[in-house]
Amino acid sequence: QKLIINELSNFVWILNGKEEMKKIMFNDKYGLTQAVLDGRKTMTRRFITYPSKFKGQNVAGYFVCRRPSGEIVEVCMYDEDERMIDGGQILPKYKVDEVIAIAQPYKDILNYLPDGFRRKSDGYISTIISSSVGLNNKMFVRADLMPHHIRITDVKVERLQDISNEDCLKEGVQKWVDVKNVKDVAKYGGYTNGSWDWFETPREAFSTLIDEVSGKGTWECNPYVWVYEFELID
Repeated sequence: QKLIINELSNFVWILNGKEEMKKIMFNDKYGLTQAVLDGRKTMTRRFITYPSKFKGQNVAGYFVCRRPSGEIVEVCMYDEDERMIDGGQILPKYKVDEVIAIAQPYKDILNYLPDGFRRKSDGYISTIISSSVGLNNKMFVRADLMPHHIRITDVKVERLQDISNEDCLKEGVQKWVDVKNVKDVAKYGGYTNGSWDWFETPREAFSTLIDEVSGKGTWECNPYVWVYEFELID
């Protein structure tokens, strides 16, 4: 089943020989941006993607290469005959210790915009902001104008369904315990059919959430993903 992929490109823009700060988008409809800003979400999973061509060769897919111990060492593209493509390693978009801007539409961060883009004294918004598509669409905002950032603390590869209960909570799943009735078991919050619901386990909540965010059947497909752990720094 085809996966719906958002903001999962593995390519980096290079301007004037200098790597520009990257940005990362979290789903607002399901409250994930706010979960990051609240410190409740400290991990994200992004699908491993690959180009249709690499150095003139057609790319048909990728191998996940492991040591005898089972440790994943690299992800490599292969051609139509399932032969590994020389130099065709797929690298994660974000690296450990890299600082990434959290993308938000300009309308949500007007008070944070620097001088020249917004004068706090009279609320004037510059033309470059008011006429920008990024006013309402964070896909088109400038990373250097974003007020909030995360730092990547760990990167690994795993199957989507390999996620632990602990990591489900790091993904923003919320735990709730009825303190008035300690006999009740904990419930775990997630989304189903576009509305908030409660589940018996963190994995149930996360599997429903990932299907809501990335398309029905994503959990069942169990793709390999980049797992990024991060900390909010501002």
